Amino acid sequence: MFIHSSHSEHHPIRAVIVDLDGTMLDTVPDFHVAINAMRAEFDMPPITSEAVALLVGKGSENLIRGVLALDLPANQVEQHFDQAMAAYQRHYLAINGNHSVLYDDVIAGLEAMKAQGLRMACVTNKPIAFATPLLAQKGLAAYFELVYGGDSLPRKKPDPMPLLQVCADFALEPHEVVAIGDSSNDAEAARAAGCFVLTVPYGYNHGRSIHEIDSDGIVTTLLEAATMISSHNHTAN
Repeated sequence: MFIHSSHSEHHPIRAVIVDLDGTMLDTVPDFHVAINAMRAEFDMPPITSEAVALLVGKGSENLIRGVLALDLPANQVEQHFDQAMAAYQRHYLAINGNHSVLYDDVIAGLEAMKAQGLRMACVTNKPIAFATPLLAQKGLAAYFELVYGGDSLPRKKPDPMPLLQVCADFALEPHEVVAIGDSSNDAEAARAAGCFVLTVPYGYNHGRSIHEIDSDGIVTTLLEAATMISSHNHTAN
């Protein structure tokens, strides 16, 4: 049961929207390799995976501008942005998924949600051209009826548009849907859409503590999230 929920009525959950980077997969190792390969083309020194993790989660444009800004003034960041983005995308596509790993109990959690009859969508700020093959490579694609990337719609998280689009696609009200993610982007999008939100503590969240985020609960794994949803629905029915 979502005891911290701001929703006044107790509705059953019918669908789940799951984030990708930092929620299902630790993809920082992939970002780290691709970004340092891009930086090498600009004769910039390599950066640490910790530095990369602080910049992940708000889309590729934000990531590349942040990486360039570590070495360049703002005017030069924009001057080199297009070239840097093209280099990054080239390097990322070449290694996409090779270094990333599933977090604990992701498959078990998705299986448990599937067994409950929940409809599932993946909404990520990762470009769809990166997200789709990555989900397939890691054995996750079959769980999701819908996948929206950061460039699939005019606006991305923390804007509620992608979550509201999923609700519309599933013909569900937002209060029948829970979003699961690792960052303030996920929580803010869910709150604005009117969905429940659960957060995991092991992701990136732009270097901030997950406890600063307004959510309906922190779950240590997707399997724990599935258990919480089941408990909520048992009480609601």
